[in-house]
Amino acid sequence: MEHTGNKYVKRAEKHYSISFKLAVVREYEETRTSLRALQRKYGIRGNSTVKRWIEKYANFDLRNRTCAPMEKSREQELRELREKVRHLEVRNARLEKELEKKEVKAGILDLMIEMAEKEYRIDIRKNSFPGQSTDTGRRKP
Repeated sequence: MEHTGNKYVKRAEKHYSISFKLAVVREYEETRTSLRALQRKYGIRGNSTVKRWIEKYANFDLRNRTCAPMEKSREQELRELREKVRHLEVRNARLEKELEKKEVKAGILDLMIEMAEKEYRIDIRKNSFPGQSTDTGRRKP
């Protein structure tokens, strides 16, 4: 808590998603940007927040400053798998909706073709048989 005059104001804590934390850690691993720079770039409060995330989620030893990958804890693996499952579920739901829209559109177009064929008494759909020639009409001299 911070002291202002005679009143105490509760410090506002900001919670970050696992995916955000992992993205910041990944950026640190790939670019070796300083912790302070990452903190400023993403508006992360707390001087040791990014460092704790790196200690918890990174694939290397921060204390020894070595790039040798460390084993992931079961907790970290579980978090990563849960995040991946959540991401895949969202993607699957989006793709299912897209498929449903495409199927509806195909049905409507099919109905329009049927109506046009009946109305104008012409075959719009061409039947292609395996033995049918694909020559466009141009002949070799």
